[in-house]
Amino acid sequence: MSVARVTEITSSSTVSFDDAVAQGIARADKTLRHVEGAWIQDQKVVVRDGQIAEYRVNMKVTFVLAD
Repeated sequence: MSVARVTEITSSSTVSFDDAVAQGIARADKTLRHVEGAWIQDQKVVVRDGQIAEYRVNMKVTFVLAD
């Protein structure tokens, strides 16, 4: 039997939403073991001077707890 846990993180990118997700997963994988998936809960942009400056995502990352 395995037990999983979910943690919520926020990640940002100046490139795209996809890049923000990729950066968030890569960073979570450095700290958490056995990352299994993520649910993108929310997306938003930061606007500066009428232009998109940042893409942000809030995600819930699922990882399996070690025995």
